[in-house]
Amino acid sequence: MQAWKGKKMAATPKKGPMFSLVNIPMLFYLFVLYNVLSFALNPTMTDPLFQVGVNSGGVVAFTWGDLWIVLGIVGLFVELVKSTRSTNPSIFEHGLSMGLFVLFLLEFLLIKQAGTSTFLILTLMQLLDVVAGFTISISTARRDWGN
Repeated sequence: MQAWKGKKMAATPKKGPMFSLVNIPMLFYLFVLYNVLSFALNPTMTDPLFQVGVNSGGVVAFTWGDLWIVLGIVGLFVELVKSTRSTNPSIFEHGLSMGLFVLFLLEFLLIKQAGTSTFLILTLMQLLDVVAGFTISISTARRDWGN
């Protein structure tokens, strides 16, 4: 700790509330959107959204399940980047991620619309978010403490 030596010390910046929309796991928004669309529209995961022809003559059919997986990968990437922060809100966010994984798992096991391979992959992505978040936080804390 630095000695006072009669110098004015800079004021500590004020921090906002610990809970904000940024601290909510990205996969939570995907979880809510999946539930709203599954119960309102009841799309089958194999229903095609659009098709694209490629130069080889093949046709790529993009389905609802593909859309959910792509959105899950993007959300997982954002979560992994966010987990590299070592602040108090990030610790709170890890707790939210764990709770969200429990919601994913319960819904997969108990609700018919979520009993799909697509939702299972999203559940595994959330599990990976939880495990990676804690692992990265522990590694960052060790580095910060110099061990």
